[in-house]
Amino acid sequence: MQYPLQPALKVLLSPLSAIYGTGVLLRNTCFRWGIFRGREFPFPVISVGNITVGGTGKTPHVEYLVSLLRERFSLAVLSRGYKRKSRGFAVVSTESHVDEVGDEPLQIKRKYPDVAVAVDGNRVRGIEKLCRYSGRMQAVLLDDAFQHRWVRPGISILLTDYSRPLKDDMLLPAGSLREFVSAKKRATIVIVTKCPPDMKPIDRRIIMTDLNLFPWQALFFTTFSYGDPQPVFSETVPFPEREKIRSEKAGILMVTGIVSPRPLRKHLRSISPMISQLRFPDHHRFGERDVARIKDAWNSLGNNLRMLITTEKDAARLRQTPGLGDELKRNMYYVPVTVRFIDDNGETFNKKIIDYVGKNKRDHILC
Repeated sequence: MQYPLQPALKVLLSPLSAIYGTGVLLRNTCFRWGIFRGREFPFPVISVGNITVGGTGKTPHVEYLVSLLRERFSLAVLSRGYKRKSRGFAVVSTESHVDEVGDEPLQIKRKYPDVAVAVDGNRVRGIEKLCRYSGRMQAVLLDDAFQHRWVRPGISILLTDYSRPLKDDMLLPAGSLREFVSAKKRATIVIVTKCPPDMKPIDRRIIMTDLNLFPWQALFFTTFSYGDPQPVFSETVPFPEREKIRSEKAGILMVTGIVSPRPLRKHLRSISPMISQLRFPDHHRFGERDVARIKDAWNSLGNNLRMLITTEKDAARLRQTPGLGDELKRNMYYVPVTVRFIDDNGETFNKKIIDYVGKNKRDHILC
């Protein structure tokens, strides 16, 4: 979980950031001088990633690309499977355990069961094995791969959070930057995520000036759109009508294990102002003590109408958490999140992606 550091702590950590930055600079220099060489594949590879640690909305943007491409092309998604307990290459199924494949790949597979999804920390090996597994594959999406330079994507999409400008951040551990801001020059497309839906033109111009991108780099702005709460378990009852929630002054227990739960809380306030929140670290694995905390918080809501609401990513882990009990399962929901482009620029983005894949796809077996 990333919290803003106090200025004094940043000063204390700045020497470590300098050491970290030296390593990053050395690595990137080796790639720039050709000492290290990334591999190109003879078919479209699209990378989605960020410079900061977490919280930019990678998974919803990967899902947007999957939804855009899956009906036109034979598609596969490759992730490293962050915080999984297994190693090496693994194919994700709808029945996979989150410890084996990670929560985000499992979420994508459950949402798009017809799309091949796999995990491997070694992306070159992962793509090679995906080829053999899928047979006919026309494009690959690399999730969280901006720093994984051993693969050279045809399109590299860099995400940056509207509320966390790159120019105001520092390298790890004093800040949340994985590498220098100048690394943005490797991106084909930059997307500023989590923007206000009513974002003003002046705000876009300020961000454009701050980013100072090259003419060949495309810049887009997106916001999140929240859907109606969906059941986490098969036994979950239908979500109550809004009028009933208001009339009975229903309580919401919001349980999250993500970097920035504030936008979700703001959305849930439109459903009910009576919100209790339990916040866990990003990608948190829920154990017995966590379940006990959840149950205590649930019971503290009283006997009125109440719901437990979480994120789609957390739902992937909570489904496989033992000991929740029937009552919690009957009243547990997740809020689906989709990406929407500001000012209807989505058509321009869609065309750029579809044209790239369409012109570079191969219609025969690739590997």
